[in-house]
Amino acid sequence: MHRLLLLGCLWLLAAPPGSSIFQRPTGTPAPLHLQYLLEPLHPTVHTQRGATATLPCVLRALPRNYRVKWSKVEPANYGESIIIITNGLFHKNYGPLSPRVRLRHSHRYDASLTITDVALEDEGRYRCQLVNGLEDESISLTLHLEGVVFPYQPSNGRYKFNYHEAKRACEQQDSRLATYQQLYKAWTEGLDWCNAGWILDGTVHYPIINSREPCGGRLLLPGVRTYGARDKQKDRFDAFCFTSALQGQVYFIRGHLNFKEAGQACRSHGAALAKVGQLYSAWKFSRLDRCDGGWLADGSVRYPITTPRQRCGGLPDPGVRSFGFPSKEMRTYGTYCFVG
Repeated sequence: MHRLLLLGCLWLLAAPPGSSIFQRPTGTPAPLHLQYLLEPLHPTVHTQRGATATLPCVLRALPRNYRVKWSKVEPANYGESIIIITNGLFHKNYGPLSPRVRLRHSHRYDASLTITDVALEDEGRYRCQLVNGLEDESISLTLHLEGVVFPYQPSNGRYKFNYHEAKRACEQQDSRLATYQQLYKAWTEGLDWCNAGWILDGTVHYPIINSREPCGGRLLLPGVRTYGARDKQKDRFDAFCFTSALQGQVYFIRGHLNFKEAGQACRSHGAALAKVGQLYSAWKFSRLDRCDGGWLADGSVRYPITTPRQRCGGLPDPGVRSFGFPSKEMRTYGTYCFVG
């Protein structure tokens, strides 16, 4: 032990002035493997749907005949999609992001990527790569959308979606399939759901807070349980969807309406029946709180509770409660409308 301490002290004495065994001091050069690109101070950029976000990529020097290539890492197919390529003077945009991206270019060393009107599908990992012959180097950044994950199943019961149907179902509800990171974060915030569901990378999981017999047994620890990768065509599960902030408003119309009348009531106000993702978003970001069940566009009846109370379902936690998919002829409920 004394010998190890002595060696450590000798190392510190031999180290260059200002160096540290714990972190690189502010103002000192980046590691040698990054000669031209600066390491990002914050590798994760937080934003919401509809906002403008900038992913930083700054050069410390301009090599000859260089290009900077931005791409997005796609978890569903393990590939990368090129977004923009520049040589410092000219640039070219590629792919579906093309109309909404530009280079910030606040100075000659700035190759940062700006995304306007951020969409749900923009979340994920991005790569800024300097292409310079044998000295190529890159940095990775993550665009993180603040949002909410919710489980979804169709009116004909659980475990009816293959992967592609689950993906389409989330998109129809103003959301998208959640990533594993989004599902894990939702679990840490209290999501407890016994039914397994697809996520974006084609794997299947379910989050458990309270271990119980129907959900793997009482002996299994809480966590995000996994079925791993499944056959995207043949295997059938529910879906875990993710949505973010709304560019619009969800509101309630009181009444004893059937499904058709609910749609007419929304249209008479210049609105449309709210989708499930829109109701979850209004609950999460606008703190919409109502004890009244209302029709939604998929034919389900739900209501959002931010302040739990005995007469509103009696459950102790906030959430969007569901009455399932009652007969569309029942004139029992109000309606939740969305206006953009």
